[in-house]
Amino acid sequence: MTSVITNEFTKELPKCELHVHIEGTIEPELKLKLAQRNHIALTETTVEDIQKSYQFNDLASFLAVYYPGMSVLITEEDFYDLAFDYLQRAAENNVRHVEIFFDPQAHTTRGIAFKTIITGLHRAIVDARALNVDAAIIMCFLRDLPKESARQTLLEALPYKDKFIGVGLDSDEHNNPPLKFARQFEDAAAHGLHLTTHCDINQKDSIDHIRQALEIMEVERLDPNIVEDPDLVNLVIKKGIGLTSCPLSNSFVTPDMKGKELIDLLNQGVKISIHSDDPAYFGGYISDNYYKMATDFNLSKEQLIQLARNSFESAWISTEQKELYLKELDQYAATN
Repeated sequence: MTSVITNEFTKELPKCELHVHIEGTIEPELKLKLAQRNHIALTETTVEDIQKSYQFNDLASFLAVYYPGMSVLITEEDFYDLAFDYLQRAAENNVRHVEIFFDPQAHTTRGIAFKTIITGLHRAIVDARALNVDAAIIMCFLRDLPKESARQTLLEALPYKDKFIGVGLDSDEHNNPPLKFARQFEDAAAHGLHLTTHCDINQKDSIDHIRQALEIMEVERLDPNIVEDPDLVNLVIKKGIGLTSCPLSNSFVTPDMKGKELIDLLNQGVKISIHSDDPAYFGGYISDNYYKMATDFNLSKEQLIQLARNSFESAWISTEQKELYLKELDQYAATN
């Protein structure tokens, strides 16, 4: 069937969010609130000022804005408010399950205790169950920091491994190949943690890095990714690897959001799905990303439903949970 996709359809579509950075969900209003609470003087004093500061056109310029924005996160309550604020929006977008990235090194290097970070995030996740949102967190290593920092971070995190489900890689990819962190990933896997990595949009040696992640580090998902090498596409399909794509953030790297490539992978049967990345900075949450792809590339309801299906099938949840969510998705598809 062919029909016009509405905002309402994409918002009410049951979905799973697998690629969202909790630090990238801090809205200007919350940033100002936390700055005032923690007596931090920001250069910007209004929501409009903060929004005007979001000037970036590649990963490096984005990170130059992104990391200073975290300075307002100091206490356990701050991390709780950050996560719960996002989870409320997730509920409004009918996100049924979410796996949230967090960057402990961006905070511990500022003197914030790991326990403060993870306790605040975990409390928000527990409280969000009342919103009918199931959530988990994934700890990322920062690629532009030394591998020794990642090793120390993993050691610091392991006593809390009941509060997070996996590890990933993010931050500046340039001259920081995934293989740099192979030992840390091997150690994490030995402790029963899932593995994913950002790897890499329009970066130097992207294909080699993807191959490292898939063939050597044996990651279970790739974030955010468009695989354009036929051999690797076949490997992704063979292994059932989930790919997460974030159209609105991709638009800052490439004009067409990698949309045509996303559709091509979807049509080939790759488990690719749509997510929001850093929604407070890129101008939209997960439903906005679905809607943007649908309207710019004339996606059908069937294609959007398949993207949502892929998100659940790529999630690190039990078979029983997947069946429950997929049944809910099927019911939505049948009545819409």
